[in-house]
Amino acid sequence: MGKKSRIKNKAAKKERMPFVARTFEGLPAEADWVALREFVPSASGTITLTTGEQVRICSLLPGNGAGIRRPDGEIWVGLQVAHNFGDISRDLAHVIELARETEPGNPVRMTDPGVGPRLQDLIDPDSGFEVEVHDGFDYWVAGVDDSESTAAMIADANETIAPTVKLSSVEGAYWTEMGPQRFLRWIMTYDEGALLDALARLRAADADSLGEGTKLIGHFRAHGLLVPVWEFEHDAADLEGPAQEFQERLAAALADDSPLTSEQRSARGALISRQVQV
Repeated sequence: MGKKSRIKNKAAKKERMPFVARTFEGLPAEADWVALREFVPSASGTITLTTGEQVRICSLLPGNGAGIRRPDGEIWVGLQVAHNFGDISRDLAHVIELARETEPGNPVRMTDPGVGPRLQDLIDPDSGFEVEVHDGFDYWVAGVDDSESTAAMIADANETIAPTVKLSSVEGAYWTEMGPQRFLRWIMTYDEGALLDALARLRAADADSLGEGTKLIGHFRAHGLLVPVWEFEHDAADLEGPAQEFQERLAAALADDSPLTSEQRSARGALISRQVQV
């Protein structure tokens, strides 16, 4: 390949969006976007664009698809996808752009998004995002395809789902059952340093549980946010009250700006070291 050809190929490459760690910051219900992107198996919610269009955001679409233009023209976007061009918010906004040009009844064919508007630019600032957690993937084909082959495919997909419940008393908290174990993953949108300080204060005061039979076992990070994880024995409904009470204790701890004591610093160090994968 000659020098001129190499220069031409380089020039043809699309400009990249800068990396953004906190991908969904500024969107309605930021924590729920993270949950649907990272670990909720089957859930969806509707957002409103600045144009007035309604778009359904789904945790997962058939075949891990990026999006689909439904036969009725409605746009569905999948969050758990393989593509990642650096700025996930831009990627998902590009799916919406492509869906507008896709014939109804067809999947969206993802392409390199290059530089362009992000979700934060497309979504109406007053839009809500009420997430519904589904028991299975039946909602994919409801009213569209009731064939036996599709029903069998959906039944197989439903077998892979870990039972999941979104708590209603607090924001961003999801109960799940994995075999014999039960966990609560609570996505928190506070500054990480302040949140770790607050959790350390609660840990040192033996006030970081969600009641008897529960234990804060660690945390993980997702899209610039800290996600504390509790292990417990209870059903999701039994966590609603304790979660709300914990939220009140956490708010008080976040408001405390006094220096950490040695015991609290030790608790903070222990929290930092307890990164989990659940």
